Amino acid sequence: YIIAELSANHGNGIKVALETIKAAKEVGADAVKLQTYTADTLTLNSKRDDFIIKGNTLWDGKSLYELYQKAHTPWEWHKELFSFARSLDMEIFSSPFSKEAVDFLEQFNPVAYKIASFEITDYELIKYTASKQKPIIISTGIATICDIEEVVKICRSVGNENIILLKCTSAYPAPLEEMNLVTIKNIKETFGVEVGFSDHTLGITAPIIATTLGARVIEKHFILDKSINSADKEFSLTPDEFSQMVKAVR
Repeated sequence: YIIAELSANHGNGIKVALETIKAAKEVGADAVKLQTYTADTLTLNSKRDDFIIKGNTLWDGKSLYELYQKAHTPWEWHKELFSFARSLDMEIFSSPFSKEAVDFLEQFNPVAYKIASFEITDYELIKYTASKQKPIIISTGIATICDIEEVVKICRSVGNENIILLKCTSAYPAPLEEMNLVTIKNIKETFGVEVGFSDHTLGITAPIIATTLGARVIEKHFILDKSINSADKEFSLTPDEFSQMVKAVR
């Protein structure tokens, strides 16, 4: 199951977002994924040191608020994006970052929900999302084994057994040598769930290897072209690259 992650790659234009969804369908993705948040639901509008990004990332020097304000997908676009994807017979869903986002997304009856790596310790959000009884896809980028145990237990406590855990390394872009993909088999055996791979490396090598190791879901950032002003473009695949990945993974 191959997911094209839109994220910030709409470049703040709904026309680009729609064209990206159409292109994702054409290159063979099964689904397109959005992110549903606003800067105010994620952080404070502060320039204090704790709120400035550092650590040798693509976004060093920016405040968290600035990054999220630029990267978010406006909530008023969602209805048109969901409708357009479905008109193409393509599945569409999103990552909520708050209970309010879950409530907002429910009106569109998404096929699944995705929990982003950095929300894996937001147990209240995970419990609320899992309680909607849709498949729940959870990235494990910053998680310890104890964190993963806890979220699986939380999902099952509300009767949701349809859990997919994604191996992930939360670096942007992520170096190939830090992927540790052999853990994919261990995650599947330890938790008895489907397992996949959320990839931030450059190129398509890692998703192919992940597939050979048992990944059943591949998620990769997708962009129409690298000229789009997006916070995520450096580790996103263009249509030609994504098409190559889809063929190799299949």
